[in-house]
Amino acid sequence: MLMKSASQSLTEQLCARFAERIKSRLLAPGARLPSVRLCAQQQGVSVSTVVAAYDQLQAQGLVVARKNSGFFVRDISINASNRALAPVQVASTAIKNVANDGSRDAGLRLVSALVVPSARQFEGVDAVLVSATGGSASDLPLAARRAPVDATALIRGMFHSGNNKPQPGMGVFPPDWLETTFMSAAVRKVTNVKGLLELSLQYGEPQGDSGLRRSLSHRLAALNVHAAPEHIITTVGATHALDIVSRTLLRAGDCVMVEEPGWAVEFARLDALGMRILPVPRRADGPDLEVMAKYCEIHQPKLFVSVSVFHNPTGYCLSPGSAHRVLQLASQHDFHIVEDDTYSHLAPEHATRLCALDGLQRTIYVSGFAKILAPGWRVGFLAAPPDLLERLLDTKLLGTLTTPALFEKALAWCIDQGQLRRHAERIRCRLAQARGRSVKLALAHGCSFAAEPAGLFGWVDTGVDTDALTQRLLDEGYLIAPGSLFHAVRKPSTLMRINFATTQDAAFWTVFARLRDAMH
Repeated sequence: MLMKSASQSLTEQLCARFAERIKSRLLAPGARLPSVRLCAQQQGVSVSTVVAAYDQLQAQGLVVARKNSGFFVRDISINASNRALAPVQVASTAIKNVANDGSRDAGLRLVSALVVPSARQFEGVDAVLVSATGGSASDLPLAARRAPVDATALIRGMFHSGNNKPQPGMGVFPPDWLETTFMSAAVRKVTNVKGLLELSLQYGEPQGDSGLRRSLSHRLAALNVHAAPEHIITTVGATHALDIVSRTLLRAGDCVMVEEPGWAVEFARLDALGMRILPVPRRADGPDLEVMAKYCEIHQPKLFVSVSVFHNPTGYCLSPGSAHRVLQLASQHDFHIVEDDTYSHLAPEHATRLCALDGLQRTIYVSGFAKILAPGWRVGFLAAPPDLLERLLDTKLLGTLTTPALFEKALAWCIDQGQLRRHAERIRCRLAQARGRSVKLALAHGCSFAAEPAGLFGWVDTGVDTDALTQRLLDEGYLIAPGSLFHAVRKPSTLMRINFATTQDAAFWTVFARLRDAMH
């Protein structure tokens, strides 16, 4: 609620609040601001105050007024007019949410608004896929031609907090969960006077610290992923590893299959590189194999990006049967698979992984340590087939030269001393307890789960538009991750992703229920 002050009028406060959200991408380009009357009611101010604030936003070039429609956020990005538009693929709208419809043909169902008019004369899935994915972007409705979710909207939003409240939309563990004494001990161990000089005054090894690569090789062997140290390359986090793979194997215009719902940053990153994104509906046992097969027949994709274990945002894990079929498709249609195992430390070692079954022939393994240990150390890695190593290493060297040896050596010490393993065990136990409490609170406040709760995240159905709910919760100091963020083309959703570590607070659920009920 806005409060009168000597330094700022209510109009200035309201204008500043919306301006901050627009510049931080918490209000996406094209988003509609609340109606004048609704905003006045929500903020406890007069209609004239809201009108004046909206006029100021318009004068600042942050919003545009449309007659009889309201005020909408302008795209303030510098190169907005030059961005390539990613064509809409049929599977991006084939699922309203992943778990609400388990039928076999759910992944092939179309939303009529996204089918180009010429498709209506055809019958059958094949014709619809050809028409919906083969036409030009200009043939599609305006809403369908909008670019994928801006990565910065999620990145900035996830770290945007002006208070000490636990944030349900966070993508990482709260800092107090990751606090340890051994991390500082590891840094001291590798930064004696001689060691600090050596690590600071020269570049590290091109592939990464050899000691860390040996430690990672042993770690992977426990997951049945057999990669020699010379087949591992360290990176500046897992996202950097994914980027190295994309820049090495792909060229602008290439088709890439990505699971949907999925990580918004991956959709936007691939779009920024000029790739054609083919969203594959993610089911409880793995990707929709029928949709994948159709894509392979029509588009000859070069890459499939998958999170096999504790998929974000659903928490699903890949089944052995689905894994074998995915590998068969890769062999038949000659594409590579990059397996993002970011949540490996939270999962059982026996979980099904494509890289373990494939033996790193067509698969590339990617992981990191931001989720479990040290986000600020920015240490990730990839393990790849021998025939790709030199090309991947060249891409790394062109982008970053080498990676920071100091933190790589410190991480190797943490692994070798068993500290990371024990730390991960403690986190898993604490997370299991937090998950139980969060699930009970969500169910008690009228929510349902679209997927069986597992891992760090819950995929929750709220029953209301979570984009609109996000803005209302921001006024109360809470940031959620609305379901629309996890689709290649942003669209309304009643789902939200919650972080089990940050949703144990009954106070959040009380506020959530009050605001949600007011939207009915």
